[in-house]
Amino acid sequence: MTNDNKKNVLVTGGSRGIGKATCLKFAKMGMNVVVNYKSNDKAAMQVVEEISKLGSQGLAVMADVANPDSVDAMFKEIAETLGDIDILVNNAGIINDGLLMRMSNEAWNEILATNLNGAFYCTRTAIRNMIRKRWGRIVNVASVIGVEGNIGQANYAASKGGLISFSKSIAKEVATRNITVNAVAPGYIATDIVDGISDEVQAIILSRIAQGRLGSPEEVASLITFLASEEAAYITGEVIRVDGGIEI
Repeated sequence: MTNDNKKNVLVTGGSRGIGKATCLKFAKMGMNVVVNYKSNDKAAMQVVEEISKLGSQGLAVMADVANPDSVDAMFKEIAETLGDIDILVNNAGIINDGLLMRMSNEAWNEILATNLNGAFYCTRTAIRNMIRKRWGRIVNVASVIGVEGNIGQANYAASKGGLISFSKSIAKEVATRNITVNAVAPGYIATDIVDGISDEVQAIILSRIAQGRLGSPEEVASLITFLASEEAAYITGEVIRVDGGIEI
């Protein structure tokens, strides 16, 4: 991807963490970047300002990806401002941990609604124009928890495991249309979610990681942007871990 072949990129949950790093990485590549966010206007606008400083066009669009009507409104606004989405990064995700026997219906449903249903709503809309154009890239941000499971995270693991299977299925559906669909499975990345973990628990986590450190959002973003490039045109239906060698 080069500046003379600009693409329109949508990153859900793009105002912080991995989403923000991905938005800025695409901006450095000359892409037009849509920063989706749910509530933090200030953070989203700061990302758009950084995108502009990098010489690219940014657009912040508020939408709750768990709500299909909100997703439809977001895509309508994007179409009116930039046009069709060429590259979709389903990154928006939340957690609400707890042991299964004490997990409420709400804690289960809200995680699945955002992490899995949100990717479905956004992909279903974006993929129509990708098929028409016969080109597209979809990268879904899953998690190593979706591969291995984790105590106290049955809802999160189910959502991310579902996202992995979703990625593989859609990859098969659109493979002949020059559209790739892949999943990235980060391990423990230095984001505000991990910052909230106690020092004691962080020490246990680090002891399980071969490299002995947390990953950075930029390291995940580098893989996401590669999978969205022409160089990765023959990679589809894959789940690639970015975890520093956790428990190898």
